[in-house]
Amino acid sequence: MSAVDLCRPGALRFFQRPCKGIRRDADESENLPMPINVAVVGCGHWGKNHVRNFAELGALKAVVDPDAKLAASMAEQFGATAMPFEDAITDTAVDAVVIAAPAELHARLALQAFAAGKHVFAEKPIAMTMAEGEAMRDAAAKAGKVLMVGHLLQYHPAFVALRNFVREGGLGRLRYAYSHRCSLGKFRLEENVLWSFAPHDVSMLLALFGEAPSSVSGSGGAFVSDGIEDEYRVDLQFPSGGRAHVFSSWLHPFKEHRLVIVGETGMAVFEDSAGGPEKLRLYRHLIETGGGAPVPTKADWEPIAYGDEEPLRSQCEHFLDACAGNHSPLTDGAEALRVLDVLIQAGN
Repeated sequence: MSAVDLCRPGALRFFQRPCKGIRRDADESENLPMPINVAVVGCGHWGKNHVRNFAELGALKAVVDPDAKLAASMAEQFGATAMPFEDAITDTAVDAVVIAAPAELHARLALQAFAAGKHVFAEKPIAMTMAEGEAMRDAAAKAGKVLMVGHLLQYHPAFVALRNFVREGGLGRLRYAYSHRCSLGKFRLEENVLWSFAPHDVSMLLALFGEAPSSVSGSGGAFVSDGIEDEYRVDLQFPSGGRAHVFSSWLHPFKEHRLVIVGETGMAVFEDSAGGPEKLRLYRHLIETGGGAPVPTKADWEPIAYGDEEPLRSQCEHFLDACAGNHSPLTDGAEALRVLDVLIQAGN
């Protein structure tokens, strides 16, 4: 089977561009942007991964966490300084703040950081209300600083390849798509599975269809903890006629991370829990509609080539690059607000 080549120049343009904030050879011009130094706010379950990546990229300046012992330990391990949040945002050596704190704190922390003249990366979702998210977007614009949100799968090389393939017409007009993100645990009490899992899937679907949905509905069930949905389904209808749904669950017998897209001229599957060429597959099934009942002719799947970049590392590099050039990132405030709007509609 031949691979569909999506690794030609430009296909991964925002990964292939050198990160100005962190890479500089001795013989390079002295007028290049200065390195970007970041403070990571939140060193817990996911924040520790940001700490590690920014440290490996040579950009980690400070760590902030309400657990002083944890902050001190992470600072010692990764060669940074542990400090309170107020000190981090007033430190002139800190250029950007990476917020890996609970979502209900994103707006307050980001607004303080923008007021102090810092760039901001916030984990998903951008905020819990449209008013908070819009305030973050407006504060970034007023300060002339970057706002980026952690919709991580936008930086997954397999999804980058798929998105480019779809945008170049590889599947024709999209008919429908679905994204399943399921596993057993980690159970949460601070948010339901819609807000914990679905932002990634909604972000991908909006990028693929290239338009905001004309209607959104959603519902879920709380089976383990009262009032905290363990499974959730979101249905989307798009103005172009396409349809999509997201199914998220942390009460599921096995891990399933699967995105399926059906177009007029082909079908594609991004299965992140698979490995190698099976992670991104193209099906060129044919359907004869000349008369009577439609007759399908099945085809073997073909691999779609994709890169081997680590998504979180690429996301961190993209943020540093955006800060160094002071340009809008891929998952900026506008993109994050479109995702947030879908989540809010689905949760009502």
